Amino acid sequence: MMKIYVAIILIVAAAVICGLVGFVLGQLHRKKVAEKAIGDATEEAKRIVSNALTTAETKKREAILEAKDEIHRERTEYEKEIKERRNEVQRQERRIVQKEETLDKRTEALEKKEDALSKKIKDAEDRLAEVEALKKSQFDMLEKISGFTKDQAKEYLLKNLEGELDHEKALKILEYENKTKDEADNLAKNIISAAIQRCAAEYTAEATVSVVDLPNDEMKGRIIGREGRNIRTLENITGVDLIIDDTPETITVSSFNPVRREVARLTLEKLISDGRIHPTRIEEMYEKAKKEVDISIKQAGERAVIEAGVNGINGELVKLLGRLKYRTSYGQNVLVHSIEVSYLAGVMAAELGVDVKSAKRAGLLHDIGKALDHEMEGTHIALGVEYARKYKEKEEIIHAIEAHHGDIEAKTVVAVLVQAADAISAARPGSRRENLQNYIKRLEQLEEISTSFSGVERSFAIQAGREVRIIVKPEIITDDKMTILARDIAKKIEEEMEYPGQIKVHIIRENRAFDFAK
Repeated sequence: MMKIYVAIILIVAAAVICGLVGFVLGQLHRKKVAEKAIGDATEEAKRIVSNALTTAETKKREAILEAKDEIHRERTEYEKEIKERRNEVQRQERRIVQKEETLDKRTEALEKKEDALSKKIKDAEDRLAEVEALKKSQFDMLEKISGFTKDQAKEYLLKNLEGELDHEKALKILEYENKTKDEADNLAKNIISAAIQRCAAEYTAEATVSVVDLPNDEMKGRIIGREGRNIRTLENITGVDLIIDDTPETITVSSFNPVRREVARLTLEKLISDGRIHPTRIEEMYEKAKKEVDISIKQAGERAVIEAGVNGINGELVKLLGRLKYRTSYGQNVLVHSIEVSYLAGVMAAELGVDVKSAKRAGLLHDIGKALDHEMEGTHIALGVEYARKYKEKEEIIHAIEAHHGDIEAKTVVAVLVQAADAISAARPGSRRENLQNYIKRLEQLEEISTSFSGVERSFAIQAGREVRIIVKPEIITDDKMTILARDIAKKIEEEMEYPGQIKVHIIRENRAFDFAK
């Protein structure tokens, strides 16, 4: 048993010793391996460092070579640039030297020219003095020969020159006036004739009073009534004057207001037809006639708008247009005149390529103020402008209304066309008539303007005021001055007078010689 334990102990001891020996040997082996690895690493490090140093030395040499090459290249370029600049400087120096030589030559030439010029100036001054002396001697000789002093001769020459200039001026005025008139007349005639041909309206001058026919003269007494109560009632209600005279079977209705006159005429016709004439019946018939006239006014305005082809007019302006049916101007019905002006302005606008609708609208409304000028203060132009602006008409239309009589300058083509169309409509033969006093006054004014010019002896207005013949003094007005005088008189007539159409200014200059045989 003891032997077994000893054997076990020995075995264990042997195992321990073997383990220790193995451990020590393992440690020695690992140390040896580690030392070998360290040695290999050291050798590898030395090799890497050696290679790095070798590479660095190589790159250093390459960098040095590159730097030397760069320095050499830059030095070469710099030397080349320096050489080019030196050559350029030399060229500039040579150019400057050449310019200096040229300037020296020019300066020398200028000095020579100055000397020559000074000599010429001196010679010219000497010659001028000689010319002045010769001129003075010639003037003295001319004064002796002609018998005129210098101032008298100058006045004589200027007078002759003025006559020649008058002649030349008259010729030029005639030439340009004729040329301009021919061109303008041809164009205007074409446009106006086309407009008139396409709107060939007929006119009959309307009466400014209304005449009511009676079935018999006994009706006059019934209309007058007992102690004149019927006629007083009629005149008070209608606002007109009833003229009952010796004219058989007629009563004349007179009033400055054409609408009132028409209402009164219808009232009388209804009373005569009814046969019952007394104040109460007069009032009833007056109300019926007034309603009929209001309806007629509205219908007339609507027809005028449709005939003219104008849309969008305010209803109140349409009523005012209808009132123009009962308004006359120099015997011409204003509504018919307005429709014709609308037609003419539209046709001319179409020929000229202008807005036709605006031209027709302005032509239709141009005399709208005449429907109001009997009832309100102001001219028909001012009232027309006021009401057109009140009912939102365009400024172009308002301007045409304001300018159609030339009170202000026409600034649009539409305004000019309305002016022309208004003049054409008013100037048609038979379209208007003037009262005798205005006609005589216009003739007197025409002759007065003509005789107001210096050199005019007498003047005569003929052709119903369409022509004025002027006899001038031949010793004052020469043939050349006649053209200028005719133009000045025509201009003054245009500025101071209002007239339809045009007026011909005809100047007559006559020389007569008298002698007596004894």
